[in-house]
Amino acid sequence: MSEQNYTAVSIKTLKGLDAVRKRPAMYIGSTGSSGLHHLVYEVVDNSIDEALAGYCDRVDVTIYSDNSISVVDNGRGIPVDYHAEEKMSALQLVLTTLHAGGKFDNSSYKVSGGLHGVGVSCVNALSAWMKVEVFRDNKIYFMEFNRGVPKEDVKEIGTTDRKGTSVTFKPDDKVFETTEYSFDILSKRLRELAFLNKGICITLKDERPEGKSHEFCYPGGLSSFITYLDENKTPLHPQPICFFQAKDGIEIEIAMQYNDSYIENILSFANNINTVDGGTHLSGFKKGLTRAINTYVSNNNLLKNNNKVELKGEDLREGLTAAVSVKLPNPQFEGQTKGKLGNSDIMGIVETSVGEMLGVYLEENPQIARKVVDKCVNSAIAREAARRARQLARRKTIMDGGGLPGKLADCQERDPSKCEIFLVEGDSAGGSAKMGRDRTFQAILPLKGKILNVEKARLDKVISHEEIQFMVQAFGTGFGKSDEDDDGFNLSKLRYSKIIIMTDADVDGSHIRTLLLTFFFRHLPGLIENGNVFIAQPPLYKIKAAKEERYAFNDVEKDSVLDEWKEKKNLVIQRYKGLGEMNPDQLAETTMNPETRSLLQVKLEDAVEADRVFTMLMGEEVEPRRRFIEENAKKVKNLDV
Repeated sequence: MSEQNYTAVSIKTLKGLDAVRKRPAMYIGSTGSSGLHHLVYEVVDNSIDEALAGYCDRVDVTIYSDNSISVVDNGRGIPVDYHAEEKMSALQLVLTTLHAGGKFDNSSYKVSGGLHGVGVSCVNALSAWMKVEVFRDNKIYFMEFNRGVPKEDVKEIGTTDRKGTSVTFKPDDKVFETTEYSFDILSKRLRELAFLNKGICITLKDERPEGKSHEFCYPGGLSSFITYLDENKTPLHPQPICFFQAKDGIEIEIAMQYNDSYIENILSFANNINTVDGGTHLSGFKKGLTRAINTYVSNNNLLKNNNKVELKGEDLREGLTAAVSVKLPNPQFEGQTKGKLGNSDIMGIVETSVGEMLGVYLEENPQIARKVVDKCVNSAIAREAARRARQLARRKTIMDGGGLPGKLADCQERDPSKCEIFLVEGDSAGGSAKMGRDRTFQAILPLKGKILNVEKARLDKVISHEEIQFMVQAFGTGFGKSDEDDDGFNLSKLRYSKIIIMTDADVDGSHIRTLLLTFFFRHLPGLIENGNVFIAQPPLYKIKAAKEERYAFNDVEKDSVLDEWKEKKNLVIQRYKGLGEMNPDQLAETTMNPETRSLLQVKLEDAVEADRVFTMLMGEEVEPRRRFIEENAKKVKNLDV
């Protein structure tokens, strides 16, 4: 644009909700799956705010067959009376105007998750249609919108003895990359809300073909949350340690429990929002925990027999499951998606609160305190052993003449975004994969046997395991948390954009794949979260008739081919038991060639449930695993005999 044409006419004003439709990611984070689900969270958060104010104890969420969603609560109902200043009904104002709502004067709501006031109006703007019913004053009021624009004024359509609000909407497929809702993702968020607000009952019903449903009611609140998270672990003390403090309008609630695992699992929340990136409240909790335990250790001279041991924060959190929840009048979140709390004063408040309350608890419960301290000391010893193992692995790499394992068949391309690496089971399949690959951009790392089950192993054992060392060296990302001798995991150093697990289609192959996924989930979760981990899908069958060949990836495809070829003679069906049975060209065509293969991307939709499942299937406790097998044995589709 020339300077002469840059005039007042060039300045555009986006009115009403136009700004939201023009730049949706600014308001809901993205137009992908996360943004789609964020729409539901915004509406549910309004219902939870009613619960926090003491007016709601039930929220019902329903996914309909067309992926529209309804959220119904039994709160007070959105006001519908005329707003003189804005010359429209309060209902229309809330649903069509940014920064309009009852959360700015701190009188209607003392604590609120949806503090920005852009939530439900953004949902309206980004929906193909929205229908709202309000139940209040023994009447039913109704209003309908198309892409944020009212079809008509609010109208009275009947009488009722109910109270509350019903919001039904369908996300706009012109805005979102996908409009397919995930039952598991919604379950995760609604489960959290039920734990964080004891006394509320939240239901989720899916009317699509799978027909799933859940009801989340937890009278124990955060204590029930910890019990749920540690269900498949062995706790060091029978009941979670719980603290609650309310002061100057700020509520701090914490529940924590140590178990015999080696995993730190701390969840943080601010005004019911899962602050996945932490923030000042989480930092305050960690500092308070460290101070309280170190003070107890010092006061009771518990390191006299281990005077060379230095307890660090990470040692004190090994095997700790905790939920940290704060509620405050004016939270400062980073971004509309509220992933991190930024209130600077909260850190000191939480640190002081945890330091004092946990300090008292430890003094009053010396037996539990000694168990916790013993675990922390063992963790510190193992951390030092892990540091030495990491140094030894690095020295070994240097002495071997480079930073890459010798059995890695690397690719020629040096742009990580264009490179991929196959983790292949065994040398036989590794040989076929090396011959069948495109060496320009495909690397092959054969793995010997089954790797260590990291769910049952301490960090020093994990780092010392040779096959794990090979993988970490090949990926280039480093491993674990940073310390004075090691930078730890660094995603920017990843050498391959795709890490593809390629194992045999049998029980052993499934076991190896599960062991690898356990390793990624526990020690390299950043690769899963960044979408770098994939599972290859090799065919189960080759079906041959004369000179024609077809591959089938499951029994359904096999039966379909057989039905299609039922007139052909001399059919030969080969069931592949291993990748090594395939010729290199067959492996390339079916499993490795980007033009013809099928990859399954590993995604983390419900971290809490994933944690429970990995602990159950791969952990020390036998009974939960036996129970799982008994309950799910009849669902097995492919079983080697």
